Amino acid sequence: MTKKLLERILDLLISLPAIILLSPVFVVIAIYIKLTSKGLVIFKQQRAGKNGRPFTFYKFRTMRIDVDPFGPSPKAGDDPRLTKVGKILREYSLDELPQLFNVLKGDMSIIGPRPLYVSQMAEWNERQKKRLLVKPGLTGLAQISGRGELTREEKLELDVKYVETAAFWLDLKIILATIACIFGRKSIYEKRYSKTELTRGQASKK
Repeated sequence: MTKKLLERILDLLISLPAIILLSPVFVVIAIYIKLTSKGLVIFKQQRAGKNGRPFTFYKFRTMRIDVDPFGPSPKAGDDPRLTKVGKILREYSLDELPQLFNVLKGDMSIIGPRPLYVSQMAEWNERQKKRLLVKPGLTGLAQISGRGELTREEKLELDVKYVETAAFWLDLKIILATIACIFGRKSIYEKRYSKTELTRGQASKK
């Protein structure tokens, strides 16, 4: 059995049961989002997948519908762009649950670099583009190594390190550490941005 096939089997064995077991949670979250803010329940956006192929990325909407979806991520829970329900969803990473459907479809894997904007690929050097050699994941090495406290460059380097070091023991470590991060609500919000990100975020507000 090839590593690629084994990974796909594991993704299916995790994502399908998780979707079934968490379906009541999906319903409750959807109701709260709909009752407390205007807009769609599910936020959809094109992200860069394996080999740079764009795919439709899903998550529960956590921000108001009148804000720039491509702007910098919220720096804190009191960010005015967040809805009341959105703040809670982000604190416990519940907004990422719809990506289980991305895993089921085969666009994503359980473990891998987080999917970034398609437009950001043009900003990466050749080494950083190695992150595109594998499917993006629900969680990855960068998410357990500092998450929001890391700069974009540090995250990209950890993504490449994962691709170069990918092994079963590392995937297991990432899964266990991710659970600890979620319940500990560690480093949820981004604190530092690269010069490129800040410039893009400022330009989008003009």
